[in-house]
Amino acid sequence: MSLEAIAKIVLGVGVTFLALGGILFLAAKIGWMRLPGDLVYRGKNVTVYAPIGLMILLSIVATVVLNLLSRR
Repeated sequence: MSLEAIAKIVLGVGVTFLALGGILFLAAKIGWMRLPGDLVYRGKNVTVYAPIGLMILLSIVATVVLNLLSRR
């Protein structure tokens, strides 16, 4: 793999993270604290938060990005 190809991959991942960070920042500003599908359990002395909605969203984004980068 050439250095140019690695540079394109790194730039693609960076742009993707920048876009995702911007989307999450805007979502927090408009009041979306949790995505649909996130599970929260609050007990007496413990709170467990499982961001399943976020994990699914990140999985879809990563799949699309990797498929776009791997096609030639």
